[in-house]
Amino acid sequence: MRAHEAGALHGDLGARGPAWLRTPADVNALLPNLWPHGVVRGDGGALQVGGVDVRDLAAEFGTPAYVLDETDFRSRCRDFRDAFAGAAVFYAAKAFCAKAVIRIVAEEGLNLDVCTGGELAVALTAGMPAERIKMHGNNKSMAELSRAADAGVGWIVVDSFDELERLTELARNRGVRQRVMVRVTVGVEAHTHEFIATAHEDQKFGFSLASGAAFDAVARIFHEGVLELAGLHSHIGSQIFDTSGFEVSARRVLSLQDAVRTELGVDLPELDLGGGFGIAYTSQDDPSTPGDLAGRMLKIVEQECAGRQLPVPHLSVEPGRALVGPAMFTLYEVGTVKDVDGIRTYVSIDGGMSDNIRTALYDASFSATLAGRASVAEPMLARVVGKHCEAGDVVVKDEFLPADVKPGDLIAVPGTGAYCRSMASNYNHVPRPPVIAVVDGAARVIVRRETENDLLALDVG
Repeated sequence: MRAHEAGALHGDLGARGPAWLRTPADVNALLPNLWPHGVVRGDGGALQVGGVDVRDLAAEFGTPAYVLDETDFRSRCRDFRDAFAGAAVFYAAKAFCAKAVIRIVAEEGLNLDVCTGGELAVALTAGMPAERIKMHGNNKSMAELSRAADAGVGWIVVDSFDELERLTELARNRGVRQRVMVRVTVGVEAHTHEFIATAHEDQKFGFSLASGAAFDAVARIFHEGVLELAGLHSHIGSQIFDTSGFEVSARRVLSLQDAVRTELGVDLPELDLGGGFGIAYTSQDDPSTPGDLAGRMLKIVEQECAGRQLPVPHLSVEPGRALVGPAMFTLYEVGTVKDVDGIRTYVSIDGGMSDNIRTALYDASFSATLAGRASVAEPMLARVVGKHCEAGDVVVKDEFLPADVKPGDLIAVPGTGAYCRSMASNYNHVPRPPVIAVVDGAARVIVRRETENDLLALDVG
């Protein structure tokens, strides 16, 4: 990558030079694009979040650490809640699932979607009312379905005929009328990474609309008369910036809704268009605001229903990444700096692919900045890499950092709230980092750091 391309990509280099060479006021004007709203640079050049200096966070809690700006997270929850007023907003727990986060979601008036028994256990332990929980999953076990039904979850999203049989049998045996939705595969391939585009035909989720399987699932539910069908569900992928995919999805799902009305004489009361709303990982990313998303999605549903003379169903959406992703960053300490024959400089940090697998798994792009001090050094093109015994252990592929970056410096990577802690591993037997929530000048642990004793406790050999 050429220097000017990398600068444009990550947003730390501009007409007035790199961020660490500018005044705090100059830098703070750029930070909201990629960072939580509560992140600023102090007079010494160190990042502050919620009124707390990152050097103090590193000293008290160690590195690496995920840092959550609680005020920012609450603000994003409210923005979606208010933008989709009249609709239901479900926080997608798979993005980041922790009791403290779920309590915040509940307090801010959002519902919750979970996709495993483990996420359901966290939600119920956190006190989320079961009737506000929607349960997903393409291969729910009978134990998971039983726990969900016994807890009284509001919706179970049915994903296959096998699952439909299991859930029908379970509900019949228990004498309960479980509310369900049918997940419809609408044939829309979102403009995103192949592994996170979920609505085209060749994938594991849902009932195909094109083959007629989705209609057959709906018909079977009505003919059995055991489950209560609330409506249809569609999810077309993740990290989506173009709303045209949602518009096509809505049209196709509502065509099925029309067929259900015509052939079965039933108006389905609910429609869930899923989530997948993109966030800014670099300055090249330009995500839609909640207001823009809500306006466009509500408009197309209303127009399509009017054209088909259908009653407008109660709409649901499921943001996860868009809520927690920008509200969190990861704080690392530099261990080694290695220049490789003038090709590039490798800046090695004390974490890596065990706390952020997305670069290696999805070829995702991230940004980074010198977090603990100011610098007057010239910028150098660097690759931020982890400590694991793996050549692909890269966190930030290309970023400009000051040429005097050295061991002991703090590096911060924004946009790590979604799918970083959730997908974290113990590769090379590295304990997973803690999650630190910061609000109003105070910091607290909401997920503690793992220890070697935790790892050893599982090894019963």
